[in-house]
Amino acid sequence: MAERLDRPRRERNLLARWGWLGLALSMTLVVPWLLGGEDVLDALADFPLGILALMLVMTVTCWNLNALRLRLLLDGRAGRVGQGEALAIEMAAKFALCATPGGSGGAVTLLALLARRGFPPSRGSAIFLVDQGCDMLFFLAMLGVLVSISLGGNVTWPHQGLLAIAMLGLVGLMLLVGVSLLRLPRLLRQPPSIGLRRLSAHRRRWLARRLLGCRRALIATLCLPPLRLASILGLCAAHWLLRYSLLYLAVLGVGGQADWAWTFLTQMLAMAASQISILPGGAGAAELGVGALLMPLMPATQAAAAVVVWRLVTYHLYLLAGAPAFVILVGRWLKRPSGSDVASTSTLTPASRQRSRYARQPSANAPPDSPRHPR
Repeated sequence: MAERLDRPRRERNLLARWGWLGLALSMTLVVPWLLGGEDVLDALADFPLGILALMLVMTVTCWNLNALRLRLLLDGRAGRVGQGEALAIEMAAKFALCATPGGSGGAVTLLALLARRGFPPSRGSAIFLVDQGCDMLFFLAMLGVLVSISLGGNVTWPHQGLLAIAMLGLVGLMLLVGVSLLRLPRLLRQPPSIGLRRLSAHRRRWLARRLLGCRRALIATLCLPPLRLASILGLCAAHWLLRYSLLYLAVLGVGGQADWAWTFLTQMLAMAASQISILPGGAGAAELGVGALLMPLMPATQAAAAVVVWRLVTYHLYLLAGAPAFVILVGRWLKRPSGSDVASTSTLTPASRQRSRYARQPSANAPPDSPRHPR
């Protein structure tokens, strides 16, 4: 009876998830059409196929770089993971990241797939946090480079003064967050401030756990062996440099002109703003942000066409390529026991199984108070 009552609820939740994803896919096309009008189709028809093929190759390279980084982070602790298996896990996690609001499904899928290989979720969370820590270090370094370029005066960016102030403020905020994370245990022992007193005790504990998790991730990242840390950071930098060069190629393909550094900064700001969107993949907010930052440098039609091509290889392609991997891996690994269960049962020899079977049988001479006495 309970299953019959819960089935309509599960069906409604599934329909709601597919509805959000469909709305997100439609917004990735509606927003560029509103920015550029009907001429966007003509600009897309004239897009060079050679540049599009290069963008596809770069995207596939990004997937393989992330898969190799996952293998380095696991270091054989989840069994033997080849490049193909790591790539499948990466694609399934990226599909869940792009198909759920706020990317909430990406980490859950990664932890579930690793758990089925005998890697416990606690260690999987540490791997995920170390990966996020590497990304944070890279973007902090790139933000410092962009600030230096902007203050050098050798670029002609729109609203350059305001951007320099915004980037300096962001660097200062990151440094403040870094210092706060280093002194976090001492800060948490202090009495809560007036602002935190408005939160419930549960919310304060939740916030403290999140902050401590970020601190542990940063410490775990910096405490890795130097060679392994350098390899992981190098793969991280190569991935993001290739990924954030796709918009620059899309701008060149539609006939626009923009600095590579400007397109990199545009994606950083737009993807940060897309976090406020409730749609999967930041749909709508990402297109609007990138289009608004590109239009001062080129006509609206070219900017909208560049946004469509950019989202095609950074969002739609992730969904198309990741959906089969997600369905196959999650469906296959949910049907079999976890890796830890397989390992524990496989280590039992026939003699040990026989002994354990005898140990479970009750003894006829056991006293009545013994747990082995049959009642």
